[in-house]
Amino acid sequence: MATFNLSSYNPSSFTLVGIPGLEKFHIWIAIPFCVIYLMAIAGNCVLLYLIAVERSLHEPMFLFLSMLAQTDLILSSTIVPKLLSNLWFGDKKITFSGCLTQMFFLHFSSAMDSAILLAMAYDRYVAICSPLRYTTILTNQVIIKIMAGIIIRSFCVIFPVVFLLKRLPFCRTHIIPHTYCEHIGVSRLSCADISINIWYGFAVPLMTVVSDLVLIAISYTIILNAVFRLSSPGARQKALGTCGSHICVILMFYTPAFFSILAHRFGYNVPRHVLILFANFYVAIPPALNPIVYGVKTKQIRDKILLLFSPEGIR
Repeated sequence: MATFNLSSYNPSSFTLVGIPGLEKFHIWIAIPFCVIYLMAIAGNCVLLYLIAVERSLHEPMFLFLSMLAQTDLILSSTIVPKLLSNLWFGDKKITFSGCLTQMFFLHFSSAMDSAILLAMAYDRYVAICSPLRYTTILTNQVIIKIMAGIIIRSFCVIFPVVFLLKRLPFCRTHIIPHTYCEHIGVSRLSCADISINIWYGFAVPLMTVVSDLVLIAISYTIILNAVFRLSSPGARQKALGTCGSHICVILMFYTPAFFSILAHRFGYNVPRHVLILFANFYVAIPPALNPIVYGVKTKQIRDKILLLFSPEGIR
C-alpha cells in the first residue's frame, strides 16, 4: 500500500510560476496591473466614504453598493499585491496556509459579488414594480438580513473547499503554473483522487453564480416588461436610467467569467499565458471599473463626487 509522509500532506510552500512564456515581460506586464489596482483602491474608498458620510445615500441600493465596493477591495487585494510581488521582485513562494487563504478569499469574494448583484437586482425590481411599497418592503431590518444571508451563503459554500484541499497529499510537484492559488489548479498538483474536488468545484458555481444569474435575468425580464408598459416616455427613460449602471456592472462581472470558463474547458488551442492574463484581468478590472460606472451613471453619486472634489468641497 502506498504511503505518504507528513510533508506530502502539509507542503511548506508552493511556487507560483507567474505567466509562463512571458517571463522577460513580467516587469512591464505588472505596470498596468499596478495602475488598475490603485484605481480600484481609490475608487472604492471614495465610494465608501461618500456613502458613509452622505445621509442622502443611506438607501438600500447604495448600501448594497457599499457592500459590493468592500467585496471588490477584498477580491483585488487578495490577488494583485502578490501578483506584483511576483512579477516585479520574483517573489514566487507562497506558504501552504497562505495559498489556502488566498484561494478562500478569491472564491468567497467572487460568490459574494454574485449574490450582491442579485440583491441589487431585487432592489431595482421592488423600486420599479412596487414603488409605493419600496420603503416598507426594503426596511433596514430586511437589508441587514439580506446582507447577513449573502455573507453566510458565500462562507458556507466556499469554506469546505479549504478542507477538501487540506485532505489531499501533494507528493508530486509544488509548482503552480499560475499567478495565484485557485481550487482546481491546486487540486491537480495532488497525487490522490480529486474527483470530489472536481465535482464540488462544478457544483459551487451552479449553486451560486449560475443560479444568481438566472434569478437576475428573471428580475430584469419582469422589470423591462413593467418599464415598457409605462405610458410616459420620460418615466420609461428615468426607470431605464436607474438600471443602466447595474446592468453594466452585471455584464462586466458575468461576461468575462463565462468566457474564462469556456476558454478553460474548450479552448485547448488558446496559449496558456493568454488564459492566465485573462484570469488576472478578470479579478483586477471589475473592481476598478465598478466605481467609475456608478460614478458616471448614477446622478446622486456623480453629484456628490463633483461636490467632493470641487474647490468648495475641498475647503
